[in-house]
Amino acid sequence: MIIQDQPASKSSKPNYSLNLKSSRKNPLLSETKNLDFSTWASENSLKLFMITVLTFTVAAYFFFFHNSIADSTPLFCSQNSKILHKPQKLKLPKPNFNSIHPILDKSSPYSSFSSEQWIIVSVSGYPSESLQSLVKTKGWQVLAIGNSKTPNDWCLKGAIFLSLDQQSNLGFRVVDYLPFESYVRKSVGYLFAIQHGARRIFDADDRGEVIGGDLGKHFDLDLDSVQVKEQRIFQYGSGNSNRTVVNPYVHFGQRSVWPRGLPLENVGEVGHEELYSEVLGGKQYIQQGISNGLPDVDSIFYSTRKVGSEAFDIRFDEQAPKVAASKGIMVPLNSFNTLFHYDAFWSLMLPVSVSTMASDVLRGYLAQRLLWEIGGFVVVYPPTVHRLDKTETYPFIEEKDLHVNVGRLIKFLNAWRSEKKILFEKIIDLSYSIEEEGFWNENDVKLTVAWLEDLIAVGYLQPRLEMDSKLTTNVGLTDDRKDFVPQKLPSKHLGVEESGSVNYEIGNLIRWRRNFGDVVLIMFVSGPVHRTGLEWRLLYGRIFKTVVILSTEADADLAVEEGQLDKIYKYLPKVFSRFNNTRGFFFLHDSTILNYWSLSQADKSKLWIANKVPTSKPMVDPKDTTWFTKQADMVNKVVGTMPAHLQVNYKESSPSQQSLALCGSEVFYIPERFISDFVDLVDLVGDFEIHHKVAVPMFFMAMDLSQNFDPVLNNMIYKTNTLLSTSSFSFYSAQVPAVYPINVSSESDFVKLIRLMAAGDPLLMELF
Repeated sequence: MIIQDQPASKSSKPNYSLNLKSSRKNPLLSETKNLDFSTWASENSLKLFMITVLTFTVAAYFFFFHNSIADSTPLFCSQNSKILHKPQKLKLPKPNFNSIHPILDKSSPYSSFSSEQWIIVSVSGYPSESLQSLVKTKGWQVLAIGNSKTPNDWCLKGAIFLSLDQQSNLGFRVVDYLPFESYVRKSVGYLFAIQHGARRIFDADDRGEVIGGDLGKHFDLDLDSVQVKEQRIFQYGSGNSNRTVVNPYVHFGQRSVWPRGLPLENVGEVGHEELYSEVLGGKQYIQQGISNGLPDVDSIFYSTRKVGSEAFDIRFDEQAPKVAASKGIMVPLNSFNTLFHYDAFWSLMLPVSVSTMASDVLRGYLAQRLLWEIGGFVVVYPPTVHRLDKTETYPFIEEKDLHVNVGRLIKFLNAWRSEKKILFEKIIDLSYSIEEEGFWNENDVKLTVAWLEDLIAVGYLQPRLEMDSKLTTNVGLTDDRKDFVPQKLPSKHLGVEESGSVNYEIGNLIRWRRNFGDVVLIMFVSGPVHRTGLEWRLLYGRIFKTVVILSTEADADLAVEEGQLDKIYKYLPKVFSRFNNTRGFFFLHDSTILNYWSLSQADKSKLWIANKVPTSKPMVDPKDTTWFTKQADMVNKVVGTMPAHLQVNYKESSPSQQSLALCGSEVFYIPERFISDFVDLVDLVGDFEIHHKVAVPMFFMAMDLSQNFDPVLNNMIYKTNTLLSTSSFSFYSAQVPAVYPINVSSESDFVKLIRLMAAGDPLLMELF
């Protein structure tokens, strides 16, 4: 997570050194005096008092300055970060929008200039070739926003440039909250454009060239025209109530590429839409363009697909129809190829308390949720620009919060409701709720208020709420559904071109996803979670409903929860309680590789565990060691407190009270119908220190008779004489349901593993 270097209260205007004049000598002090200390102190008591007051003032300043920085820590990176200590709870802002005074441009040379169409870019270096091409776009005015990295002599004919000094003199409230070195200063540019007559704003960057040089050939510019209002736009269907986000790149021919901001658990959803509904145009207030060359991808894609210094040149289907997102379904939006119409200008503000690579993505998801309140929607368009890949390393640290919390954010936004009666009040309501949930901090709540006040001050009129804004999905024009099969455009994964068998492979992935899409995977990572956590989530998130990761130490940035492996069963009920409408739960230790393609025929209504627990290991005589004796005594005490149905099952499966069942328990599955029994058994264990390898077999024998277990895990490879500390993959096989032990402790280990697992799931090569 990147923390802004400036506190929210610090002005955005840069500080310059002052030229101090030499002090003139006081003639009254020119004569030397011999004074003792008491005489000197008496004559200078006023000066001493002032120095003391000044000292305490400076000390207090640094104390509160330090606290202001501590309180400005971004919260989007962590579910638990909202627990940060604060002196007091932030109150819901209640600005008086009726008392806002107009802000007129009295400081810039462009006070009399007006244009309805603006292109806003952030510039840190001298004008690029792409930007020089962008200023030639007919009918559009380019506005370049500078930051502290921008050269002082920046100039480009045809573009308006606002330096830091010029920005601070415009009188906008938002300036006080913006960092010096960030593209989020574009918020000043948005206000400047609106102040100067904007009706459409194209949010761009300085490395993209408009294909054909005409934005009007790609986007719908006149939403009031009869042609636009009568057009029928394909719309993502809403038949699956659990689907809340889609990857639009699949629709445009690149199913192995995913946009920045797409939750990792959705990366594996590579099947195209089976049937589309349709919606009439006219309210596509936000229009997201697709970028050829270097599309908007995250650091995981960029770093794992990159082949040496070769620049990306990914192409999308230019003939594919544009597609709309219906209510309840979102798509990732960015800040370098997106057209905003007047009725969506309120959504342009870029957050400042989150990492730079998360700011525009967070803005986009909030914008889509609020669009539903005014009856608007987002439409994704075929390639509109070509972006050059400058072969720069993508900063993973600046988007780590995206991978951790974006899925939770989307879920929250879909559930959010507000009873406010005007849009700006709903925006403040949502901003406050976002802060309470820990997705950003109070600096962005204050920025939101300042932004809305500035919008009113420059003359912006907020759109009215939809009279009937029930948050059900958009209703299609008819009950008829339209089909469209995307092209299969060439893509690269690890430098290998896609093969002709990709359709078969995608079909398999869809079947696996359907089979386990209602199952939660709980994974305990003993290895270095900071090196492998996201990779595990990406690998298995393609198949399972979600992946919950536990480890010996919690990591809020990676959404890793704390747990102890030897008593991991005690942590599972808490995870169970968080998921409704779930078919079952898989537990997996990171020392075991799960070959999910070998599990399709297993019965998900039954218990699964290695080798039908009682016979997975010979019964051990507890008299052999003290440890076994203590474990057996605790097991007998728990069995004695079991309710009848659990105790009968256990005793029928266990030969005698003098034996103890052991099992590796690195992988097992519990269907939903046994969850309550599992939770009850954990409660019965209570404070007993029963080991995981003893407790889990006991639970399984109590929940059901062993002959009723599904035997699917019987054939897993289980090597007990192999050291887990060694990274050996020699005995891995893709033909069995699971393999133990495999040690994966680094990214290079993951690449090796993926190459082996690709024998069962070839599409894995597209991820790593």
